[in-house]
Amino acid sequence: DHAERAEAFARSADALGYATVIVDGREATEKSSPKLILLGCDTRNPEWSSKKADLATRYPEARIVHIDEESEKLTDPKQLRRLLKPNEEEPRSLALGRSRSMRELWAAVERVAKFNVTVLITGETGTGKEVVARRIHQLSARSNKPFVAVNCAAIPSELLESELFGHEKGAFTGATKRRPGRFERAQGGTLFLDEIGDMPLAMQAKLLRVLETGEVVRLGSNEPRKADVRFVSATNRDLQAMVAEGTFREDLYFRINGAHVHLPPLR
Repeated sequence: DHAERAEAFARSADALGYATVIVDGREATEKSSPKLILLGCDTRNPEWSSKKADLATRYPEARIVHIDEESEKLTDPKQLRRLLKPNEEEPRSLALGRSRSMRELWAAVERVAKFNVTVLITGETGTGKEVVARRIHQLSARSNKPFVAVNCAAIPSELLESELFGHEKGAFTGATKRRPGRFERAQGGTLFLDEIGDMPLAMQAKLLRVLETGEVVRLGSNEPRKADVRFVSATNRDLQAMVAEGTFREDLYFRINGAHVHLPPLR
């Protein structure tokens, strides 16, 4: 039951753009910096208090709660946002900018959002590419479905395939249970891949196949699953130059570039 609730929480958190990791407590890594830790252990167990104290010491910035105590908030995005950021007001809208270049940008975003095509967002680091991706989602016909964000540069290459496509129990060492990937979690909504220029060539080929077929296959499975998502990607790199260098696939470049939105520098 706790595992099912953890998966429900992961789907809701993904819709808000948070990265989630579901692990056995013994597998938790010191490299992570969580904002929220949900514990699924039995509160009647004497180890509950010591476990909570240990996590509080290791992750002083994280809020630690038992999954049963907040179960009603796990699948409601607004409730979950308050759980993750209790002192933050619900944002009413995105800052759209008042300069002529920004007005032209947001007008282009509104036009692009109406069509169910892939979108490539380019621009320097810090120009707000994810903000634009979220705006495209909000203005699209998929706005009532999940928005799932993945930073390709932040996930080790050997884990990226499992993160995107999911895996079956026993698919690899440490795969103790079945887990859906980001494509499945974004079903019906928008999948945003940030820093797509950092994706390894081998993974580019697998992503291209998914975009061409509209199907994903979990690691350890032969069963294709429908992937009904709006695909939006972003990069601060020159993908055309990378295509010429042979470090980015030309066919994938054209596939993800159904519409192009370039963000002007902030300086």
